[in-house]
Amino acid sequence: MMTSTFSIFDPMSSVMNWNLNWISTILGLLFIPQMFWLTPSRLSIFWMKIFNTLHFEMNILLENKNSKGMTLLFLTFFSYIFFNNFLGLFPFIFTSTSHLSLSMTLALPLWLGLMLFGWMKNTTHMFAHLIPQNTPFLLMPFMVLIETTSNIIRSVTLSVRLTANMIAGHLLMSLLSSNGSILSLTGISFLIFTQFFLLILESAVAIIQSYVFTVLSTLYSSEVN
Repeated sequence: MMTSTFSIFDPMSSVMNWNLNWISTILGLLFIPQMFWLTPSRLSIFWMKIFNTLHFEMNILLENKNSKGMTLLFLTFFSYIFFNNFLGLFPFIFTSTSHLSLSMTLALPLWLGLMLFGWMKNTTHMFAHLIPQNTPFLLMPFMVLIETTSNIIRSVTLSVRLTANMIAGHLLMSLLSSNGSILSLTGISFLIFTQFFLLILESAVAIIQSYVFTVLSTLYSSEVN
């Protein structure tokens, strides 16, 4: 039962050992017409307002005038994760963000790049960050160990948080829908209402998780500058 339930997250469609379901990671570009970027519309204006709001928040978090280009990187992460999370709610579309192989591919290079930049350019600041202010002398070795462990697992927490939240909602909806054949008419009506509510909740989760990933990445970046 568990194998058949979790198999909804497996990329099963393949041709010559190429998993075709991973093509869903670029479907977001196909849903946006080329005229979206050339002709102002309600959709483009709405999307630019979201970008401007996120850009303003990221500038506050970064607090560094030399990091203006970083906001473009984080806005790209937000758009990419948002499209993949949201498209995964449609039937027969593979949810790529429910796999650690994708979320870790996003989080690990980002974390590694920030760590390399911080230790190579701001070594003194990185050492100072390992020991918070007013830390007692006897607790300093333990604080260094705790802060080092916290920095190392950041890429894991970023990827696991995104993957776990995407799996949880999809798995719950799959478990509920599998019981539809044994329910009465009243039970099916209640099941449809529940699935509709869960779909709205998953839509919110898709947006929130892309926002959380972006904001946490921005916070990690602000610590190394």
